[in-house]
Amino acid sequence: MPPPIDRPSKIVCVGLNYRDHAEEQGAPLPERPILFAKWPNTLGGPGDPIVVPSISTKVDYEAELGVVIGSRVRGVSRENALEAVRGYLCLNDVSARDLQFADGQWTRGKSPDTFCPVGPELVPASEVPDPQALAIKAILNGEVMQDSSTANMVFGVAEVIEFITQAITLEPGDLIATGTPAGVGAFRDPPVFMQPGDEVTIEIEGLGALTNPVRAAG
Repeated sequence: MPPPIDRPSKIVCVGLNYRDHAEEQGAPLPERPILFAKWPNTLGGPGDPIVVPSISTKVDYEAELGVVIGSRVRGVSRENALEAVRGYLCLNDVSARDLQFADGQWTRGKSPDTFCPVGPELVPASEVPDPQALAIKAILNGEVMQDSSTANMVFGVAEVIEFITQAITLEPGDLIATGTPAGVGAFRDPPVFMQPGDEVTIEIEGLGALTNPVRAAG
């Protein structure tokens, strides 16, 4: 199915933004949001395949709360930041860990085609009274791999929007990926990476469940 949002001008992502995720890799909590980009070529919808590129053998899932911007904002305060949000959805920040770690920065490993499925629908912000109180899970082949809450974010949605707009104007339709909790494949013992034939579901309280198959590049 097509994604429930139009193609965004930019996808802004936040790294290391859950306390439990920092703990699982022995990393200190960041003093400010760590931003990186995915490109719009990554976007997919419910049921669309996540395609494992031939150059990667370590493709990981990341359950994330996606935030879609509804109005043009720059320099907004955290007190007013949520007024700029159009809605929320489930997002899978798919990551090729071997590319990410080899490059020493995250752009190529995060941005292969199909690496940002979103859905199943865009839930209006008015129906999500508190984006920092949502259960969030990743389920791989029926097994729960991530099970946390957006309450564990280091920087909440309002703080993230404030930080981004200090430097970057956000336009209507822009997408923010707010970070992932503990349980990603790369830091499990032993590591678990998605394989062709797998099925992955991102489930967020009040936002539904986003399910995508995994297949090899053809």
